[in-house]
Amino acid sequence: MKKIPAEEEAMDEQHTHSGIPLKPVYTTDDIQPFDYHQKLNDPGTFPYTRGIRADLHKRRIWIQRELSGEGGPQKSNEQLQYLIERGQLGIDVIGDGPTNSLLDPDHPLAKNAIGTQGVSLCCLQDFRELYRDLPIDKLPVSNSLAAFFAIAALYLVARERDIPPETLRGSLVQAPFFAEDCGYSTHLPFKLRLRLTADSISFCTKEMPKFHSFLEDTYFIREAGLTAVEEMAFGFIEIRYVVRELLKRGLHIDSFGPRIAILVDCGMDLFEEIAKIRATRRIFARMMKDEFGSTDPRTQAVIIASHTSGLSMTAQQPFNNIVRGSIQTLALILAEVQAVEISAFDEAFRIPSKESHLIGLRTQQVIHCESNVSKVIDPLGGSYYIERLTDEMEKKIVDLILDIESQGDPAELSDRGWFKGFFENAMERSARDIRDRKILKVGVNIFEMPQEEDTLLKDIAEEKIEPSWYRIGEIQEYKKSRDQEALRNVLKEIYTLTRETDENLMYPIIGAIEAGATMGEIAGVMRLAYDHHYDPFGMIESPL
Repeated sequence: MKKIPAEEEAMDEQHTHSGIPLKPVYTTDDIQPFDYHQKLNDPGTFPYTRGIRADLHKRRIWIQRELSGEGGPQKSNEQLQYLIERGQLGIDVIGDGPTNSLLDPDHPLAKNAIGTQGVSLCCLQDFRELYRDLPIDKLPVSNSLAAFFAIAALYLVARERDIPPETLRGSLVQAPFFAEDCGYSTHLPFKLRLRLTADSISFCTKEMPKFHSFLEDTYFIREAGLTAVEEMAFGFIEIRYVVRELLKRGLHIDSFGPRIAILVDCGMDLFEEIAKIRATRRIFARMMKDEFGSTDPRTQAVIIASHTSGLSMTAQQPFNNIVRGSIQTLALILAEVQAVEISAFDEAFRIPSKESHLIGLRTQQVIHCESNVSKVIDPLGGSYYIERLTDEMEKKIVDLILDIESQGDPAELSDRGWFKGFFENAMERSARDIRDRKILKVGVNIFEMPQEEDTLLKDIAEEKIEPSWYRIGEIQEYKKSRDQEALRNVLKEIYTLTRETDENLMYPIIGAIEAGATMGEIAGVMRLAYDHHYDPFGMIESPL
């Protein structure tokens, strides 16, 4: 154990995790000049710094949920049923590595990852099983999956259950820029990723107008080691680019703008995270109104959800992670977000266990029911420190956006590997900061514990998850059972429309999924249409 008391070491930490210098005390001088209506205004009023709801009684409780997904669709369905029975207010699903890489479970490279980091999904029947008996007409459905695939499958399942698609609520991540560099690589070229993003948003604007089809996910890029400032600047780079692409298609900003949402990360710097979210609402509102011409308050008032930081969770002394998740959740509620999911105590080891799921959900419920923190809107509004920090976060985020865009077209920067290099440097910086104790982590670089004593909750956290190998044979049999000629016809149609037209691909994708095509097959023929290999690893032949 370190000999220097933590409280003495903390005296050296005179800046936020993003490097913003801190003062011991803040006064009214730190927020001058101050124009209440320009910088803050009342909750529910432009620029929405203090929140997007004006009336406490109309402000709904935040959506309390836990991110789920393990094994096959049946097991994940059981997880969701378990959480809903215990008060979860939304459905949130993440796919496993192969699913998010657009590989069917029978792909040779999928074998040892099937169902280990999320749920294995590849065809319509899988989604029927995933959503079986779940109230998708009553609860919002959110997914961390390939958007074109998940939207099409949800649309079809809803129709089969006589649920009008136009009533569906929920969200789906759109990540055309950054997923290849710091997430799951789909091996789709950038132009195709951008096209599918725009197609799926356009489709939902018409067919699923209550669904947030444009969820900007800054969580996963923050987990690559970015600071809070970098996280939001990169998110706005992607939002701005996609918005411009949709405007080029002739859509008006207020036709799809109300369905834009942001899923942010939440780290351990409590006040910086609160200021980040307040600054994000202000930047977004002004950008939509002043730059893109929005006149609809629903477009300007962005929905913000959050997944608390998995990167902040440690394998050492995992019981400390319960405290970390509680602090992060408190920050989010004080910042007036609309939905929360917690990275629970076993995050550093595995996808959430049943026990950690319940602890995450109960953490939110205790804060909601017992702490009274949600009884007042923006209770920290007017704090000299919070307002100064919000101003500084806003300036740094905007300055970084302008700096990145000044270096060239973001799509070209992506192709040149600029963002990939940034992520690599950020990962190294994050590891170095912990190694050099610039950032203190209890149990890691201060207040360590001998390994033989560090046993609390380890029996749960270290429980091994075996790959769901049964899925290989299941999908192979499924593929044999289909009408092969009809399958080739729908895949040929997708290939032709992708290669030779600018038509919205969502409609033929829906038709192909309904005819039995899998996610991997659809992705493969779209790659072919853009002169890429059907299988990026050269291990599976094209069905065409």
